[in-house]
Amino acid sequence: MSESQVTNEVARIDVVSDVVCPWCFVGKRRLEQALALAPDVPASIFWRPFQLDGTIPRGGIPREEYLNRKFGPNRARDMYARLEKLGEEVGIPFAFEKIRISPNTLDAHRLLRWAQAVGTQSAVKERLLTLFFIEGEDIGDHDLLADVGAQNGLERAVVERLLAGNSDEEEVREEIATAQRMGINGVPFYIFNNRVGASGAQPPEVLLQGIRQGMTAEA
Repeated sequence: MSESQVTNEVARIDVVSDVVCPWCFVGKRRLEQALALAPDVPASIFWRPFQLDGTIPRGGIPREEYLNRKFGPNRARDMYARLEKLGEEVGIPFAFEKIRISPNTLDAHRLLRWAQAVGTQSAVKERLLTLFFIEGEDIGDHDLLADVGAQNGLERAVVERLLAGNSDEEEVREEIATAQRMGINGVPFYIFNNRVGASGAQPPEVLLQGIRQGMTAEA
């Protein structure tokens, strides 16, 4: 199916997000709820890269160090309490206490790019979010990323080889830069049929309104 057909016949939804963004996990669930409210609306979802902190080195840094540097311990605890409550509402059992490493997410976004080519991008996105926020795994680890790829339609040996090099690094960085040039400085950010945008983990009803507006708005 060509991109023009997707735009004309299917609700195309581009979601700019990061795999270490808890609001993006909530936003994913709310998007799923929005689509469940309108089973008559077929949708094609594309997960676009963004990095909350691209300065984190490859290999990551200790989670506590990262949180203290970025938020301070008290603010982080308050933020987690709110997110845990929201998680309960959308079926996400956040386990922030399990997270030991804050990773650089560039390689995870590379994997998502490759998964898009074989039609498993949403499944990989879900798995990475689950691994990080529920299981506390280091999603910057190449062995783990290769496992996820192999479980979702990619050849493990190929993923290992690509991760060992710099394949698609510049393309992912350019996508992130493009989002920033568009004025996107917070995620999740939704773009419906390249016409209507919505920022933040909006309620399902708001997202559904955006989907319908995107399908009817002038290009």
